[in-house]
Amino acid sequence: MIKRTIYFGSPAYLFIKNKQLCIKKSGPSDEEVHRIPIEDIGIVVADHIQVTFTHSVITSLQENNAVIVWCGSNHMPVSMCLPMSAHDTFSEKVKWQIEASEPLKKQLWKQTITAKIKNQISILRYLGRATLHMDKMVTRINSGDPENYEGQAAAIYWNELLRGFDVTRGRYEGGPNQLFNYGYAILRAVIARNLVGSGCLPVLGIHHTNKYNAFCLADDIMEPYRPVIDKLVVDYLGDKKDLGAELTKDDKAYLLQIPAIDILIEGKMSPLMVGAQRTTASLVKCYQGTARKIIYPDISC
Repeated sequence: MIKRTIYFGSPAYLFIKNKQLCIKKSGPSDEEVHRIPIEDIGIVVADHIQVTFTHSVITSLQENNAVIVWCGSNHMPVSMCLPMSAHDTFSEKVKWQIEASEPLKKQLWKQTITAKIKNQISILRYLGRATLHMDKMVTRINSGDPENYEGQAAAIYWNELLRGFDVTRGRYEGGPNQLFNYGYAILRAVIARNLVGSGCLPVLGIHHTNKYNAFCLADDIMEPYRPVIDKLVVDYLGDKKDLGAELTKDDKAYLLQIPAIDILIEGKMSPLMVGAQRTTASLVKCYQGTARKIIYPDISC
């Protein structure tokens, strides 16, 4: 079953009753608005200063491997809460992850970047753009990507993708960047949730090592998934060039479907959340030594 993504953009009071998330419009009043079984929830997005959680809500969500995404004053995601352990052999799998050799991690990064650039190429072809330089890069990627083909490809990719918007790619840039950033935040939550569910520590990456980043591994594994979000945003934008200073409710509602959109993975269509679980499970097998390849989505536009 596909887990649900629940969004709160207005005042709400949340509590648990009979293993269900109970939602009231505001404050602990007598009028109950809605009930959702806890086991049906995968992600909760809190995007209002007056969303109130009881302690049992947070612990119940975490016990059921749900992610809570917190948004800041600019209504963009700023942090997330993950369960400490959502797997019955957690310590064993974490041991495999910690003991992964540098050559293994470099090979896994090569696979990751190759899959990412191939998917970026598919997006550009979908838009009718030239991909010759990026095509050549795919065949030249070495273990660990020491030549940084990821960065070279990104420069070409974003220049083409943002053509016509008079803006560059960046976390704080305007235009469609807000849509990409919001979509990536939802994607990051999905990947992090599945990493924990598969028995991994999101903080220990195969490439990302920023000491201030608690989700290095999630940032690694989500790379080939980013073009999936890019296509979703490109299709949404269409000919729209005049974007507001902030995302609208319609913008967010469109992006909150990300966990349920279909992706092609190993030749079969699966909801993104299900496909991400297959990706993280394959990563654990690589750490264990029973597999040599991470399963990533393939964009066929």
